[in-house]
Amino acid sequence: MEAISEISNLAISNEAREIADTLILSGAVPKNSEVDALHIGIAAAEGTSYLLTWNFKHINNAETKALISKANENLGYEAPMPCSPEELGGSRQ
Repeated sequence: MEAISEISNLAISNEAREIADTLILSGAVPKNSEVDALHIGIAAAEGTSYLLTWNFKHINNAETKALISKANENLGYEAPMPCSPEELGGSRQ
């Protein structure tokens, strides 16, 4: 298991901000949820596979997942898969 100190930090890049702005402008994320949009933008810009979240209102629900994915794809990014800790923690046997 990795130590916390070995986990890299992700940057707030211009690309992350552009994705966040697009998510808000497209209506994928509500205007008053800039932090949620930036969270998604950072993950997408950095090319992460998963976005761990308990935010079922603005990020991890069926309706918003589709909107987030489409907005990212329109910018040429692959959207990270939003999932809760329980969903990510499944075991493959």
